[in-house]
Amino acid sequence: MNITVVRDGAIATVSIDRPDKLNALDHTTRWQLIDALRNVAADTGVRAVVLAGTGRAFCVGQDLSETDELVHADETVAGSYNPIVQIIADMPKPVIAAVNGPAVGAGMGLALACDQRLAAESASFACAFGKVGLVPDSAVSWYLVRELGYARAFWFAASGRSIGAAEAHALGLLNEVVPDDELAARAHNLAELLASGPAYALALTKKQFRTVGEVSFEAALAIEARHQGAAAEHPDHVEGRTAFAEKRRPRWS
Repeated sequence: MNITVVRDGAIATVSIDRPDKLNALDHTTRWQLIDALRNVAADTGVRAVVLAGTGRAFCVGQDLSETDELVHADETVAGSYNPIVQIIADMPKPVIAAVNGPAVGAGMGLALACDQRLAAESASFACAFGKVGLVPDSAVSWYLVRELGYARAFWFAASGRSIGAAEAHALGLLNEVVPDDELAARAHNLAELLASGPAYALALTKKQFRTVGEVSFEAALAIEARHQGAAAEHPDHVEGRTAFAEKRRPRWS
C-alpha cells in the first residue's frame, strides 16, 4: 500500500508512503489516497485528520515517469487530482497538513487544501509546474491567488522557485513552523485540540469559511483541468519532461 492510515482515538493520520519516490503521485497512489480520505471522511469516529508524507518529502506531485497519464492530462487531473482536493475541502472535519519536506506541484496543492498547515523548519514549497511546461492544478491556482494576491501568485508559478518554510509562513501560507523532530507531535496535538471541539459546529464553520468568499471552486478546478490538457499537448511539455529526465535545463520552443 502506498497510503497508510493510523488511528489514534478520534484522530486519523493519512500518510503518503512512497519514500523512495519522494511520495510522488502515480495512478495507484492517487486512488488509494482518494479511498483513504473518503473512508476517514465517512467515519463518524474520526474527528480530525492529519495528512503527512513519509521519508524526506511531503509530496513532490505527479510521478513524471508515468508519462501515459499525461497524454490526456485534463482527464487525469479531473479524474483523480480534483477529487482529492475536493474531498479535503468538503470533509466535515478539520484536516491538518504536516509538511515534513518538499511539497512540490500537486503536493503543494494537497497542503494548501488542508484547513491547517504545519511545516517542519526544513520543509519547502514550489509551484514547479512551469518547469516541465505545465500549469498549476490541484487547486493551487485557487489558493495561491486568494492567499498571495495575483502578482505574487503569478511570480511564484512563473518562476518555479522554491521557498522555505519560514518564507511560506511569512507569506501566510502556513499556520506554524516547528523543529523537524517536533512536527509529528505538534500536528497530533493540534488534531487532538480540534478533535476535542464541537464537531458539528466546526463542520459548519469549515463549510461557511470555504464558501463565503466564492462559489466557483468547481469552475476553477475545471479550468485547471482544461488548461492542463492543453499544456500537456504542447511541445514545451515534452521538452520539459525530457529535460527533467536528462537533468538539464529545458530548451523551450
